[in-house]
Amino acid sequence: MNSSRTTSFQLIERIKKGDRDAFNPLFEKYRKRLAVWIYYRLSASLRAYVEIDDLLQETFLRAFTQFDDFTYQSSGSFMRWISRIAEHLIADTARFHGRAKRHASEVVPLRSPSNPAGVEPIDPQTPSRIFSRQQKLADLIARLDALPGNYREVIILAKVEGLTTQEIAERLGKSREGAALLLCRALKSFRETLAAPPLL
Repeated sequence: MNSSRTTSFQLIERIKKGDRDAFNPLFEKYRKRLAVWIYYRLSASLRAYVEIDDLLQETFLRAFTQFDDFTYQSSGSFMRWISRIAEHLIADTARFHGRAKRHASEVVPLRSPSNPAGVEPIDPQTPSRIFSRQQKLADLIARLDALPGNYREVIILAKVEGLTTQEIAERLGKSREGAALLLCRALKSFRETLAAPPLL
């Protein structure tokens, strides 16, 4: 089966039936969305101490070990579930960095030269591929940051969190029509940034 055409539901069903190899393509489908979501949930001070990729790896590691607790309900179920895991991790990380005497290498217990007993990352990749992915993410975030705050917020709600127009309206305290119009204008503005050269 062509993985690009494989739906999240199909991958989730395979995992539920014991095919844990299906978790990697599921991970890739949500990586960028979750990275953006995590970035905007971190405080500016916390961004100076932690890497988005490390938080992604730890989030997916936790999701992998807790997958039996997940129940598919709709197309946005997995993103909502994994976002909650990431939110708990961010809270844990913030508390950790509030304790001055603890060492930062304990934040994400993945295997590294300084932590050989750590857990193997879910998707070890070559440094060049990781760098390329990080550059693309950094450019996406720079383009989002260049938008007015209300445009950025509505794009994240729609395209990252996957909320419906009605859910966006409720979150923003707007009418459904007002939310739809705001999203339309925000996406138009974002598309204009894509026509421009990279911001970084």
